[in-house]
Amino acid sequence: MPYVIGGIIFVALLVVAANIKIVPQSKAYVVERLGAYLDTWQTGFHIKVPFFERVAKIVSLKEQVVDFAPQPVITKDNVTMQIDTVVFFQITDPKLYTYGVENPISAIENLTATTLRNIIGELELDATLTSRDTINAKIRVILDEATDPWGIKVNRVELKNIIPPREIQDAMEKQMKAERQRRESILTAEGEKASRILVAEGHKESQILNAEAEKQAAILRAEAVKEAKIREAEGEAEAIRVVQQANAEAIKLINEAKPGDAVIAIKSLEAFAKAADGQSTKIIIPSEIQSLAGLATSIKEIVAPEKENKAEK
Repeated sequence: MPYVIGGIIFVALLVVAANIKIVPQSKAYVVERLGAYLDTWQTGFHIKVPFFERVAKIVSLKEQVVDFAPQPVITKDNVTMQIDTVVFFQITDPKLYTYGVENPISAIENLTATTLRNIIGELELDATLTSRDTINAKIRVILDEATDPWGIKVNRVELKNIIPPREIQDAMEKQMKAERQRRESILTAEGEKASRILVAEGHKESQILNAEAEKQAAILRAEAVKEAKIREAEGEAEAIRVVQQANAEAIKLINEAKPGDAVIAIKSLEAFAKAADGQSTKIIIPSEIQSLAGLATSIKEIVAPEKENKAEK
């Protein structure tokens, strides 16, 4: 009996342990009782009734990403291209997700392909290649509305690749190459233009600097000439002043010496001799010069005895 009771208790503990459920974060358990929906367990500790209740589905509440294979679509101008899409969705209602659709991922893929064909069919090739954001937004709105009864919220749809036919790809590559060459030519021309502008600006600046230098040099030369002339004028004025002062001193000395008539007469003869040695062709002899002849004779008579006396000695 003790062994039987112990075995029963052990089995009971195993059954209880097997029916204790701890729901982790970002998960939800859909529970059924006798095959019918009972409850949705959120994060935490739960116990289910053995043999009567079961966990029908474990649902992840995280955002999920599904990358669908390329789908062939035809544009409005009859160009067939391959487009693959990426859908970002999240389960908001585990009960609807469990019982709303048999295969939710396959349903989303088919719905995406159908929506994509409808939208691309209204656009031409050029508009398709340049309107990704618009196409993404339209597909997201349509998918979100269609998957709402399945407990799914579509957060974002992205066109991963748009692959046109090979001949169109070649034409597009040639067009892109021509566009790159055109931009390169424009950039080269703009660079040459900027270079010429810089050279012209540099030449202009150089001429301005040269003109300023010439102007400063001319000012300095003028100042130097002006200073030289001032110094020369001051020198001449000083020389004249010194000469005049010397003359005044000489006159003063003569006046203090009180020279006689003979000395004055001799000085007059010396002055007359200097005038006669000049370049003048006419000499006006004043009347007073007649008396100088007698004065010269007298001087000769005075000088002659002195020379004879010197000779005798």
